Amino acid sequence: MAENRETRLKRLRLRSWRRGIKEMDLLFGTFADEKMHTLTDAELDAHEILMAEHDQDLLVWFTGQKDTPNELKDALSRVQDHFLSKNTT
Repeated sequence: MAENRETRLKRLRLRSWRRGIKEMDLLFGTFADEKMHTLTDAELDAHEILMAEHDQDLLVWFTGQKDTPNELKDALSRVQDHFLSKNTT
């Protein structure tokens, strides 16, 4: 039986808030709470792939210390854009 959208969003929200590194919890958890429900199914697929990555990799990609792999750029940029929209004055 396929997972319905509501269950999927709840599961991804939980994964977003329980990353392992507090900074990643805050970045991804806030995104999950405020924006993830607006993603299309294809964007959710990409976000789920992003969530499977290690926090240490996500942190260096998020901060620009290393280049983000092409297949993850769109998903990560959605989280980055959300963060920047909330933290610019």
